[in-house]
Amino acid sequence: MEKSRVKKAVIDQKEEIELLSSRVRLIERSCFEKYKAYAASTQIKVIMGVRRSGKSILAYQLLKDKRFAYINLDDEKLANISADDLNDVLEACYEVYGDFKHLLLDEIQNIPGWELFVNRLQRQGFNIIVTGSNANLLGRELSTHLTGRHIALELFPFSFKEFAIYHGTELKAPDLLSTKERGLMKKKLEEYMFTGGFPEVVREPESKKAYLQSLYSDILNKDIIVRHKIRFSKTFKEIANSLMSNAASHVSFNKLKNSFNLKSAHTASNYMSFLEESFLFFLVPRFSFKAKERAIASRKIYSIDTGIMDTLSVNFSPNIGKIYENMVFLELARRSSMGQSEIYYWQDAYQNEVDFVVKEGREIKELIQVCYDAGNYDTKKREVTALLKSAKELKCGKLTVITNDYEAEEAADGGKVKFVPLWKWLLE
Repeated sequence: MEKSRVKKAVIDQKEEIELLSSRVRLIERSCFEKYKAYAASTQIKVIMGVRRSGKSILAYQLLKDKRFAYINLDDEKLANISADDLNDVLEACYEVYGDFKHLLLDEIQNIPGWELFVNRLQRQGFNIIVTGSNANLLGRELSTHLTGRHIALELFPFSFKEFAIYHGTELKAPDLLSTKERGLMKKKLEEYMFTGGFPEVVREPESKKAYLQSLYSDILNKDIIVRHKIRFSKTFKEIANSLMSNAASHVSFNKLKNSFNLKSAHTASNYMSFLEESFLFFLVPRFSFKAKERAIASRKIYSIDTGIMDTLSVNFSPNIGKIYENMVFLELARRSSMGQSEIYYWQDAYQNEVDFVVKEGREIKELIQVCYDAGNYDTKKREVTALLKSAKELKCGKLTVITNDYEAEEAADGGKVKFVPLWKWLLE
């Protein structure tokens, strides 16, 4: 690629990120303080997450007080750039930015062999942040070439707390809210449930449908179908659409194989891996003390965003219970990415099921049920019964039921079950 074209791209991108940071209202993400502590580290910082979740802006906020250069490798003006051209990119950055020691490389996975270039710069004393939206490509290259020299950070779309802050809601301890404030907070949760957390949609909710359909299409086509050379793209898209309409449900590779006439369960497994590595979906395994049982049991699948779920769903009316469960999963995943916890579901031979098992090290820390309609006696009894059965088997005393509006702490079978409304739990 001609050096003049590379330089022009660097100039344009510098203007773009400066305009974006000045024109768009930015908030501090919940992970900012923790990630800021890593910013001075000489290790390579790798921010991973779904496309358009705010990775570039987070990286910009981490570096804005530093003298840094920025290059977006997902820019069509740099299409077909190779690892051999990266020195020309570096030279162009010096021409545009002057001397610098901090470097932000956006959507790095688009350049095969990028890790060798970044590795060399790190040895030369550069402080580097890279972002990427493909977990498998990043993970494989990081583990191969950057072992012990990188910090992996994960970013999700806006949480409910971030959503509320962005819209100017003053956050207080939930128990200190007035009647009016509680009502407005519940209203805000209803908005968030269908808007979702992608920053562009949070800023301009009226563009939600067109924006999310376009984003979803880009992820499927650019990040998966083209990259993995999927021949039967129509079938693949039908599978993705079906999964999105059935998020917070069980999925198995054999069922996918049979439902879509795939050649093998292995093909279904590959398709699911591609969807996972793009951060569109998450697969949660069933908890078992035996690795073999975990491997063969069906998974539960969750979407990256409830706004996408609502936009793409083929159902005539939204399944609020499933949306609630998906929101709980996403919040647990955010908290897990900031700590050391693992997330599972639990099910016994009699189909008693608990939505979430939170494990830290060898200890089960909490068991969580999501029960939108806790006012229904039969529903409440079924959910609590499963919770108590799992508590006995897993020896866990922290039992939580997340509800629409019911709040209480009830004694049950020698233990205690805490019922907490979703809006309040999300603000913890």
